[in-house]
Amino acid sequence: MNVVIDKYSGFCFGVIRAIEAAERELGEHDQLYCLGDIVHNGMEVKRLSDKGLKVISHEEFSLLNNAKVLIRAHGEPPETYRIAKENKISLVDASCPIVLKLQSKISIAYEEMKDQNGQIVIYGKHGHAEVVGLVGQTENTAIVVDKLEDIDKIDFNRPIRLFSQTTKSIEGLAKVCELISEKIKLANNDIKDSDFVANDSICRQVSNRSIELKNFSMNYDVIVFVSGKKSSNGMFLFDLCKSVNERTYLVSEPAELDKAWFKDVENVGICGATSTPMWLMEAVAGIIREY
Repeated sequence: MNVVIDKYSGFCFGVIRAIEAAERELGEHDQLYCLGDIVHNGMEVKRLSDKGLKVISHEEFSLLNNAKVLIRAHGEPPETYRIAKENKISLVDASCPIVLKLQSKISIAYEEMKDQNGQIVIYGKHGHAEVVGLVGQTENTAIVVDKLEDIDKIDFNRPIRLFSQTTKSIEGLAKVCELISEKIKLANNDIKDSDFVANDSICRQVSNRSIELKNFSMNYDVIVFVSGKKSSNGMFLFDLCKSVNERTYLVSEPAELDKAWFKDVENVGICGATSTPMWLMEAVAGIIREY
């Protein structure tokens, strides 16, 4: 049986940077706090937990004093930095530079919109760590569009600035833009074209994987997609793979593999999300080769 791991799968730049920061700190200290799971992958979280990384909630964070805490790649809202300053918490800020740049753009746009009685709209997943950080740049007033019906929360008689969570799909953002434009026209108001500005803030390292994974999935009899169930990027990419190869299976760890999937199969492709470590895909591939 030929088992191949997709060379484009695995951690994105931002996640690699955050994990390297955690390992660097843990190489010098026995313990480091992390505000939320460092990555949406239970196996990787456990690996780092065994090294001394302790995941804490925002409630636990607010009760800390004189501690060191890692901020993961997803970024944090201004409130987190305020609490850290008040409680003398030392931050290891591993926020992805792309996310930080987006936060800055949203913050600037928010100030502009306040002067114009406008609104900030973010295309993203409700409650996602990155989205919480983005909404925080607007004093928690931004409208989050997760599903297309959420568009009805927007006031189409006021200026709109649209941004996107960095890991959303380009196609999804295009659809949101199209619907907002249609709604503005149907409202028959004085809003000008210039009053609706859509900002493409999707990370291309993530979005390009859609094309790469589609092509990869077409070339194998069976696809095993490795991802944590909490990864929104993982669930999106898994569905994408399954859309072009019906024999696509989702596992979060090697123990979830089913030998029956590979009966009379010659070629197996292994791939994963931007939150899936390469060592985990290699472990899955190793078990399949033993079959």
